[in-house]
Amino acid sequence: MLLVILFSLLGGLLSLIGGLLLLSKRIKPAFLVKYATPFAAGALLAAVFLDLLPEGIEVSNPNEVLLAALIGILLFFVAERFLHWFHHHHNDEEKHTDPAVGLIVVGDTVHNALDGVAIAAAFLVSVPTGIVTTIAVAAHEIPQEIGDFGLLLSKGIKKSKVLLINALSALAATAAAVITYSLGSDDKLPIGILLGLSAGFLLYVALSDIVPSIHAKADASKLLQIQTIVLLVGVIVVGFSINAAHQYIHESHEHSHGTTEAGHHDEHADESDH
Repeated sequence: MLLVILFSLLGGLLSLIGGLLLLSKRIKPAFLVKYATPFAAGALLAAVFLDLLPEGIEVSNPNEVLLAALIGILLFFVAERFLHWFHHHHNDEEKHTDPAVGLIVVGDTVHNALDGVAIAAAFLVSVPTGIVTTIAVAAHEIPQEIGDFGLLLSKGIKKSKVLLINALSALAATAAAVITYSLGSDDKLPIGILLGLSAGFLLYVALSDIVPSIHAKADASKLLQIQTIVLLVGVIVVGFSINAAHQYIHESHEHSHGTTEAGHHDEHADESDH
């Protein structure tokens, strides 16, 4: 259990590296709007279609996963309508907060929690598998966290608050890892449904908030602009990271299972000698 707590915390800290580097430099809001926002859109879309949905369909009924994704989109739609109504009926100080910020944080927190489930499930297989999985998860989260940091900063959130929000969100991975490890198996959690919900959350944020903001600031006289290229770069970078992470995890699982099977074979051979 201590190893699970330690490595899930370590995975969360590693995933924040890119965001911390972003905070360490004096970057103007205009830069964030121009580059970090479209990168975040690409990162979220890649996470949804190359990671969350395929993983969910692999471990659960595809119809259940897709239905959960639809429910996630609808829940976020209703939540955003409520937040807009809430801010409209409160004082001017409240109006400075973009309702989309809350949706971004919730989506990222759910995603981090699912990472914690993956880490704990890997440690249930073996310690080496758990360590490799932690590194892989952190590696593919780094580019997405850069996008999330940049996106929150572009919404006018202070750097100290952005760091606090993301640090607390990262702790969701540890909480989920502890719960999963205590249960003894990720089979006792509706992983496919949770992955579908997370995919719906992130897809809604990407397409209802980020992409429209990119179009709104685009120069209509130009077909190909830097924001489009950066969005594609976000997809490619996160997609490559996800693919590399899955390969390492798959190889680690195969190695662990191979070692276990070899051990059982040796035991049976010893028994037959006797």
